[in-house]
Amino acid sequence: MEKDELILGDYRFTSRFFLGSGKTARYSQELINTAVDIAGVQMISVAIKTLGDKDSVLNHIPEGIVVLPNTLGATSADEAISMARRAREKGLGTMVKIEIMNDSKYLLPDNKETIKATDILAKEGFKVLPYIYPSLSLCRKLVEAGAIGLMPLASPSGSNKGLATRDFIQALIKEMDVPIIVDAGIGRPSQACEAMEMGCAGVMANTALATAGNQSLMAQAFKNAIIAGREGYLSSKQ
Repeated sequence: MEKDELILGDYRFTSRFFLGSGKTARYSQELINTAVDIAGVQMISVAIKTLGDKDSVLNHIPEGIVVLPNTLGATSADEAISMARRAREKGLGTMVKIEIMNDSKYLLPDNKETIKATDILAKEGFKVLPYIYPSLSLCRKLVEAGAIGLMPLASPSGSNKGLATRDFIQALIKEMDVPIIVDAGIGRPSQACEAMEMGCAGVMANTALATAGNQSLMAQAFKNAIIAGREGYLSSKQ
């Protein structure tokens, strides 16, 4: 049987659970270890703005784990572009998650600036994964601009409210020919399972795992839920 891999840029993933950077963009060593060793995470998103920290998170990410730089903190396309270039200069490759937000309360993406940054960076050879609200017209423009995948929010970042945008994400899955990775708002394994069973290519989460009373058990639950959801989706396609 052919491997069920997710291809993003130059990388191939067998795990479809990714660790996001959360509202604080910080990680504990325990969280990283739990995500990698128990949940099977193969990619961790890291805020570029923290790369200059004395105790950089890069020092704690195991070898072999893909680091996805993100532009958390950027409020304009110019800031995001500058951050992406900085990450590349530091040897983090050309795959980048674009996050551009102009409010600190809801952390909702700026559509216009996200399209602008995606267009410019894609022309420079970056493999862009934009964090966006799941608007079909917006996503068509992003793919036309060169996005290799889309990362729509399920609900506001850190809210753990689940698939509030379910119907909009479903439209993206149906209409867009790039991987759809749900990002932000997934608070329970059952929600991750639902996203995968819909046909999402992966799930990125942080808060649900970071705030769990038993991180190890939550990590295992997310791993199992994502596998179950993916298998449910694949079985329906036979």
